[in-house]
Amino acid sequence: MSVALPPVLVVDDEKNMRLSLQTMLADEGYAARSVESAEGALGLLEREEFLMVITDARLGGASGYEFLTKARAQWPELPLLMITAYATSKLAVEAIKAGAMDYLAKPFAPEELLHAVDRCAERYRLLQENARLRARAGETYRLDQIVGQCPKMLELRQLIQTVAPTDARVLILGESGTGKELVAGALHSLSCRRKANYVRINCAAIPETLLESELFGHEKGAFTGAHRQKPGRVEEADGGTIFLDEIADMSRPLQAKLLRFLEDGSFMRVGGTQELRVNVRLLAATNRDIIAAIGADQFREDLFHRLNVVQLRLPPVRERGEDVSLLAEHFLKTFGLSMNKNSRSISRAARQKLLSHHWPGNVRELRNVIERALILETTTEIQANSLPDFQLEARLHKSPAASRPALGESLDDIMTNFERELIAGILERNHFNLAKTAEQLKISRHALRYRMQRLDISPGTEPEEEPPTPEGKETFS
Repeated sequence: MSVALPPVLVVDDEKNMRLSLQTMLADEGYAARSVESAEGALGLLEREEFLMVITDARLGGASGYEFLTKARAQWPELPLLMITAYATSKLAVEAIKAGAMDYLAKPFAPEELLHAVDRCAERYRLLQENARLRARAGETYRLDQIVGQCPKMLELRQLIQTVAPTDARVLILGESGTGKELVAGALHSLSCRRKANYVRINCAAIPETLLESELFGHEKGAFTGAHRQKPGRVEEADGGTIFLDEIADMSRPLQAKLLRFLEDGSFMRVGGTQELRVNVRLLAATNRDIIAAIGADQFREDLFHRLNVVQLRLPPVRERGEDVSLLAEHFLKTFGLSMNKNSRSISRAARQKLLSHHWPGNVRELRNVIERALILETTTEIQANSLPDFQLEARLHKSPAASRPALGESLDDIMTNFERELIAGILERNHFNLAKTAEQLKISRHALRYRMQRLDISPGTEPEEEPPTPEGKETFS
């Protein structure tokens, strides 16, 4: 779908001239609106978008020159063309000074007028293309930005490379902060559509009443405040990719319309009657348990099957082992360059503290922690005391009993994850005091160490235990 051009506004107090110009423009494929006065034109310009304005110099009421001056002051980027039957060099200069881009004397050849309109149309298309390029300039996604060497991340990167060149729909699942948007961007940048638009919509960030209009657009007058026609984001993404983040937060009525759109790319703007069609690739993501949402009748099962052609699952940071160190070093390098800081490494104590944290906020939380540490650190090495104590963050854990196993996990995997989360949570609450943790779990300290080693749980920085108080003696503080 090519860029849709807004209409041309014709301002002339002679009815025959207005009709003649509208017919001439329509024959060349341009839509046109017409009014007979400067006052009417100014009112229309406040409510609608126009490609350009063609105005007569003499109008009933305010003159064309007065109209040009007011229009130029309010809409400095809008092309304005003046036509007059009284052509003199002096009037031409006055028209240009008033803001006209060009000046035509009656009688004029239709080709002269159409040439001016064609130039405005080309200018409009270039401005739209430049706006899209500027919007995409800072959004270069690369596969190497997905940092990690654990088996699940290696498998994920390989799957992205395999799926990206196709047009298959992809459902990206994972907790908040695991990098779903980065994966979607990599899928687009490695696809055959990478030179076309990449459009993102966060379904949870837009009010339900406005999401349909944002997605599919609306016609003028479709609802209160719809003063002009507005193309939707699916039209903007035509030929490219659209990414719907937090799709499980979409209302069921809109899910039904999305389901229809996924069948053949057809849709109707809000308040419209004309069926439109685009060619887009759709990627979707959610941090919710989508199977639970289907069970609670909050998400359509048929839409899930439409979206779930390829499913990518992003593991939480707590299941990625030494990837925590790799991510920390990556962010240290990134922020070090932007802040011009010379911290080049992470101390052993700081590394242990990072590895022992549960990371409820995943990669996003780790990124913020490293940025904070780099701001506070005064040496060339990140120290443990530059990191947060994580006491507040530790309370954000979902209790192991409340967490749901991932779809397709074996019983052994479910039990291993349960045990890992249980022990890690109690360790953090006890500030990694092994004796206290072993006592609460009713196992020996040796057994606790064995389980921690088997489950790849870092021992952290265990505090020194207080010596026992001699029997029969009290201590006072």
